[in-house]
Amino acid sequence: MDKIEFLNFAKVNEPYFPEIQAAVERVLKSGAYVLGPEVTAFENELSQFCSTKRAVGVSSGLDALILILRGWIELGLVKEGDEVLVPANTYIASILAISEARLKPVLVEPDLHSYNIDPSLIQRSITARTRVIMAVHLYGRSADMDSINLIAQENDLLVMEDCAQALGASYFGKAAGNLSDAAAHSFYPGKNLGAIGEGGAVTTNSDELADVIKTLRNYGSQEKYRNELKGGNHRIDELQAAILRVKLPFLRSDNAKRKKLADLYLSGVTHPEVTLPMSSEGFNSSWHLFVIRVPDRAKWMEYLMEKGIHTSIHYPIPPNQQEAYPELASFETPITEKIHREILSLPMSPVHKICEIERVVDTINRRV
Repeated sequence: MDKIEFLNFAKVNEPYFPEIQAAVERVLKSGAYVLGPEVTAFENELSQFCSTKRAVGVSSGLDALILILRGWIELGLVKEGDEVLVPANTYIASILAISEARLKPVLVEPDLHSYNIDPSLIQRSITARTRVIMAVHLYGRSADMDSINLIAQENDLLVMEDCAQALGASYFGKAAGNLSDAAAHSFYPGKNLGAIGEGGAVTTNSDELADVIKTLRNYGSQEKYRNELKGGNHRIDELQAAILRVKLPFLRSDNAKRKKLADLYLSGVTHPEVTLPMSSEGFNSSWHLFVIRVPDRAKWMEYLMEKGIHTSIHYPIPPNQQEAYPELASFETPITEKIHREILSLPMSPVHKICEIERVVDTINRRV
């Protein structure tokens, strides 16, 4: 019996090979390899996709997060040492960005069912040093942004989205990436819109922030050899921008394929041990990942592997248990720890076949 891979980068990109090859050749012949016309065009197309005023291409999703925070520091809206509220069960990149910007991460427990930051717990975490709420749209489902933005308005806080897994998702008809003051996107190859390497972007409706980020990404310079800020090299590659331009027009249809597979899982899996992801009206997920919860996860993974079905864990270790962050160990996070013990990601991509997902569903339901 053929194995069902969790994800195959080459297969995901195979439908676009001719257009990607043409785009690469176009860049090679142009001689413009850094911050050229492909980056400008991609930024314009991404801002249109997210319905934001601006988009700024950068070198990775992590750098996008860092540059938003650094941009606010340069604009005087945030100071070093200020606190950023962040979901306790997020990927480590969200935390790394906060500490890299010399800010303090404050962990807030997620809602057990949506896996996103719990708005009811945000208020009690706010202190005199809190300046930012980072909403992470985990697995492709938007956080409860109306509640989060209301809390932010009442407490004079900034809101940012970690949109790394949610490009193409929407919240009551409004695009993820346009639900806050600024949003960070990742184009790592495994993302819904994946580059052939690294890449990221910031979307925002603030011209001031976008201009500062454009300066910070390019050595702190707007004019060559004149450095206004202490920036770095955080530029998206011209080749990656050209490749992303090929794939962006197909993102909605690719996400629709993901939704069709997610619907098969949601309607088909009936095993009593399996907790399916929440599906709610108004929350249009990008279905970057299809994540279930199961007791005895190791046995479930072993069983599925024996049947030729590959799975993954996003993520096995919560941030406050990582060796890199001993200062976060004091946070009590029982909900986060339960999630990290039980979550299991099933195969999900636009190139998985319906018959493969039906086989996964049947295999799950047959386990005794």
